[in-house]
Amino acid sequence: MSDLTGPETLRGQKPRLLQQVHDAIRQLHYSRRTEEAYVHWIKRFIFWSGKRHPVSLGEAEVSAFLSHLAVERNVAAATQNQALASLLFLYKQVMGIDLPWLDTMVRAKRPIRLPVVLSPGEVAALFAQLDGIHGLMAGLLYGCGLRLMECLRLRVKDVDFAYRQILVREGKGEKDRVTMLPERLVQLLHVQLGAAKRLHAIDLREGYGEVHLPYALARKYSRAGYEWGWQYVFPSRSRSTDPDDGVIRRHHLDESVLARALKEAARDAGIVKRVSAHVLRHSFATHLLQGGYDIRTVQELLGHSDVSTTMIYTHVLNKGGRGVRSPLDAYAPVTRDRAEQPQVHYGAAHLALVV
Repeated sequence: MSDLTGPETLRGQKPRLLQQVHDAIRQLHYSRRTEEAYVHWIKRFIFWSGKRHPVSLGEAEVSAFLSHLAVERNVAAATQNQALASLLFLYKQVMGIDLPWLDTMVRAKRPIRLPVVLSPGEVAALFAQLDGIHGLMAGLLYGCGLRLMECLRLRVKDVDFAYRQILVREGKGEKDRVTMLPERLVQLLHVQLGAAKRLHAIDLREGYGEVHLPYALARKYSRAGYEWGWQYVFPSRSRSTDPDDGVIRRHHLDESVLARALKEAARDAGIVKRVSAHVLRHSFATHLLQGGYDIRTVQELLGHSDVSTTMIYTHVLNKGGRGVRSPLDAYAPVTRDRAEQPQVHYGAAHLALVV
């Protein structure tokens, strides 16, 4: 894609367009997932348009690309909106081009979906199938309301045993928050931290032991990455090369580790609902509201910026149609002799009720 290289500057050539995208995202401290998603959709748009530079493309091409995603690729509304947000970022933040028509493009309407929530009995059945590190991680999701990546990125220093609380750093929207530490998880966390500390000691002894630090902390505090407090609570079983700087480090566990464990546990527990890490967070919020806690408290624990997001969990409290008694349960059935009882016959074309 040589046509995506910018014009020469006093220092030589500008970075390639996609590198400029990476740089702009990191300057704004967007999450790694956002960076991956934006780069993915920008690359898709460029390849779809025949590898032409975006500066030569306009409203017709952007609209056609979004229509292609919706009609031919049949993507969800959220996916289509993510692609649009990626192109908005490309033109505004990277290329510095203000395109009014891009701002006014109508975003796909996202369907309103109620969250999947486990009953307390289903939660108990699920946890009966989980143990060890999988049980601890699932316990943090359901017991503290953590998102999966918040759990995986948890640092040793952010677990406060004295106050029985967990400090969630850089949650969604770059917000910090505090949530409770369930008493049931205290001993399990001590065991996990002991295992993590032994791994850290091995890394230090073998000349490694530095963990990834956010932003420029590694430059400001050159030895901070080696300190115990900065290590991950759930370190990976092996060291790997950091793609950002090429340094060999021990990262946190991959998110697929818990996803597989939850899927197997749900199957073994006989739970037919789709069980994921986020379903445990949904269940945390719903069960707190059912327990009588006010919605503002639950909002704070979840880290929602808008209470309307939290209100989706009140669907279990507002019975709606479920509070209406069915007419089938309202009438008194007539007692008959067994010989006179209705019999159901299955015909070839229909179901016939014959008395």
